[in-house]
Amino acid sequence: MRSDPTDNGGLFVGRRPGTAPIRYRGLPARGSAARRTVDRALAAGLLAVMFLLCLAYWGPIPAGGLWIAGRVQYWTDNLGWALLAGFVVLMIALFGGLMLLKRLDQAWILVRRAAGHDQRQGVLRIVFPATAAVGFVAFMFWLLIIAGPGASLAPGA
Repeated sequence: MRSDPTDNGGLFVGRRPGTAPIRYRGLPARGSAARRTVDRALAAGLLAVMFLLCLAYWGPIPAGGLWIAGRVQYWTDNLGWALLAGFVVLMIALFGGLMLLKRLDQAWILVRRAAGHDQRQGVLRIVFPATAAVGFVAFMFWLLIIAGPGASLAPGA
């Protein structure tokens, strides 16, 4: 047992205040088989929504920010305002999406628990890299197959 005051909040006791082991109540009663099936379907639906929202990070959200910037430049004829507006819209969309994804991930954990699974961690840490891989493959398909190897990426070329 360590008794250094810097380790235990200034008290000469075994642990810091508020760090006692967590004691859970008894296990809740399990729902019916039909209820667990509905919860599994709801968890799958939440996972699909999370996947689609994460996929939006690799195309629609940046394209929307660029579109807004283009509109602002057209309306004001000022590149500085257009860049500022595009950046602000992009940041709001990205961070707002992350907030929504985190809430969906917490809801997914709760629904999985209700479905009878011992779910302790979310799935967002798996979904986000998976959508990055899907976005990469889709972009490479567009770049190499649809646009073609000889196509120029410069507009009007």
